[in-house]
Amino acid sequence: MTLGQRIQEHRLRLELSQEALGERLGVSRQAVSKWESAASIPDLDKILKLSQLFDVSTDTLLKDEIDLADALPGELPSPSEAPEEAP
Repeated sequence: MTLGQRIQEHRLRLELSQEALGERLGVSRQAVSKWESAASIPDLDKILKLSQLFDVSTDTLLKDEIDLADALPGELPSPSEAPEEAP
């Protein structure tokens, strides 16, 4: 999932239009549209404001989520590398 997709997902969760989100952040609706379509990325100060508004960490916004079901076999840790479970 891209940063733009996460922004859109959280914006829709809060039932905000692109224009309403832009107003809260001090940017235009077009800027929000460009973020969501991955044509541009928000400045760091806007990312911080987004994380506060969405009540999520900046890591949640910025990090790619890896779905283990989609990972290639070579990308998964081998059983010997997996952490041991406590008894």
